[in-house]
Amino acid sequence: MKKKAVLALGGNAILKAGQKGTIDEQFANTRESVQGIIDLINHDYQLAVTHGNGPQVGNLLIQQLAGMSMGIAPLPLSVLNAATEGTMGYMISQCIENGLHEKGMSNQVVTVISQVLIDREDPSFSNPTKPVGPFYSQEEADDLRGKYGWNIVEDSGRGYRQIVPSPLPTDILQGHIVKELVEDDALVIACGGGGIPVYYNNKGLLQGADAVIDKDFASALLAKIIEADLLMILTGVDKVSINFGQPDQKKIDKLSIDQAKQYLEAGHFPPGSMGPKIRAAISFLQDGGREVIITSVEQIENALEGKSGTSIRP
Repeated sequence: MKKKAVLALGGNAILKAGQKGTIDEQFANTRESVQGIIDLINHDYQLAVTHGNGPQVGNLLIQQLAGMSMGIAPLPLSVLNAATEGTMGYMISQCIENGLHEKGMSNQVVTVISQVLIDREDPSFSNPTKPVGPFYSQEEADDLRGKYGWNIVEDSGRGYRQIVPSPLPTDILQGHIVKELVEDDALVIACGGGGIPVYYNNKGLLQGADAVIDKDFASALLAKIIEADLLMILTGVDKVSINFGQPDQKKIDKLSIDQAKQYLEAGHFPPGSMGPKIRAAISFLQDGGREVIITSVEQIENALEGKSGTSIRP
């Protein structure tokens, strides 16, 4: 039987820092990223791809503000998450399909708009911490608080940003459909931006939540549901490091769960960067996963061959 993998692609791989964010730039970046995805198929993996959406949903929030000044009603964050699942799923799927065609391969590629179940009583709803969207001046922040009731805080001296809840995912409603498609050799794009956060209301009906689910936690949950052997998390560095940014920085080739926990507790993996990736890795491995690889999109092939990346195993 073929092995199964979930590959978590960062939103910044599609819209890079310093770029204007034109659709031409995003397509060009996506085309660069898909070669590594095809490498996984060549290593006999059946594959699901997840992706971040931070820069993209941030741009949609800016567009919302511009529209509100013209009297257009804003869309809730759950709907904006759904929108990026569609637009980014279209870009990624088309680039993969073209890449497969160039290699003489014929795998079907499909994007699944994914609703991800959360607990409406998750502590993050009473203590939102996830920054989204652009930076504002203090005057703009005060105006937005008054008009829309947004939670806006000062962010590291760089200005003011809206903060929203980031609840943990508890289930993926389309997860078993994704599993069936993957096992049928389709390449599935799912849980974009962490998926659309939804919960069951008092009537037992699904309802969207104004929140953002961490993409790495959603990817780990999807990997568990489809019974993947490998979770590959792509980021901006080739390997995980301890003492990052310090003179004694050290790159790590291999970690056990216990070592990963020790470094996490010692503060080597901050909450805003490597921390969620390490926590997601630990969660997946504790749920029966065999391996997590953390590396950059450029190093996928080398990481699969053990020449790059950080491998975390039970």
